[in-house]
This record gives sequence, structure tokens and C-alpha cells, in this order.
Amino acid sequence: MPTDDVPETFHVTTDEQLRAVSNLTRHRIMAVLRFEPATITQIAERVGLAKGSSSYHVRLLERAGLVKVVRTRKVRGVMERYYAMAARSIELPDSGDGGPDVLMRHAVADLEASPAGGERHVRMAHLRLTDEQFAELGARLHALADEYRELSDPSLPDTSLVFALFQPAPVQQSEGDTK
Repeated sequence: MPTDDVPETFHVTTDEQLRAVSNLTRHRIMAVLRFEPATITQIAERVGLAKGSSSYHVRLLERAGLVKVVRTRKVRGVMERYYAMAARSIELPDSGDGGPDVLMRHAVADLEASPAGGERHVRMAHLRLTDEQFAELGARLHALADEYRELSDPSLPDTSLVFALFQPAPVQQSEGDTK
């Protein structure tokens, strides 16, 4: 599937779309479709689901506009559909106060499910930045992710990159915590 005609970003705006991306199984299906189209059978094999379950989840994603049929072919009298992502990336609405970001939860679940002993680069750093430094670091992280997404080769194994740059809520000290 040529990627030139695929929109850069799909903006999740409806409750139906948010429910569709909030499910870990559908998140994993979208990961399968991120680089190349696949049939229900191929999706089922790659995600480890029954074909019926894969079909159900893909239909929900299709109804929400997140995936689409990009090719069909007739195989032994049955129409086989190839599905692909509707855009290169998905942008979710702000989760609001206290609402954990659904993509972060899915990323942690994928990290926990990744092969033990595999190479991982996981790091948390606490920084003190000016507003300008914060904005610059955010822009640099986005640019780096975009640069490597352009280098991605569908024939290579999947690699996930997740980052969260945020300013945590101030810690409230109670009376008993004073030193």
C-alpha cells in the first residue's frame, strides 16, 4: 500500500473512536497494521487470536474509522479483504486530570509482555527545565521519533518507542511530613 496517500494523523474525536483504541487487543491489531496491510487470518495469527475474535475487533476499528479495507481479492470463491491503518499515527484527546493516557497503559502492557532477556532501553529521568527547554525537548523527541519512523522497514521485527514528557502535579506535604 503506498504511504503517500495515507493521512499523517487520525484525530480521535468521538466516544466510539476512543473506545476502539482503548482496548489492548485492538491496540495490538493496529500495531500489526502499522506498516503493511493484512487479512483477518494474518491478523489472527500475528496477534494470537481466533479468526472470529480478530474479525470482531477489526470491524469495530473499521466502524470507528481507524482502519480501512485497502485491497480485496477472491480466494476459492471467498472475498478476502486486506486492512490497513487509516493514518500513520493516532492522536488522542487529552485524558484530563487524573486520567492515565490509554497509549501509555498499552505501552506498559506491551513492555511487560515482551520477551524476557530481550534488549530493552527503559529509563526514567527527573529533570528541572525552563518552559523553553521543556518545549525544545518535546519537539526534539517528536522529531527523533518521526525520523526513525521514516527509516522503518516492514520486513524487520517490530520495535516500540514510547515517551512521556510531562510536568507532574506538585507534591502536597501534610503536616506530619515536615522536617
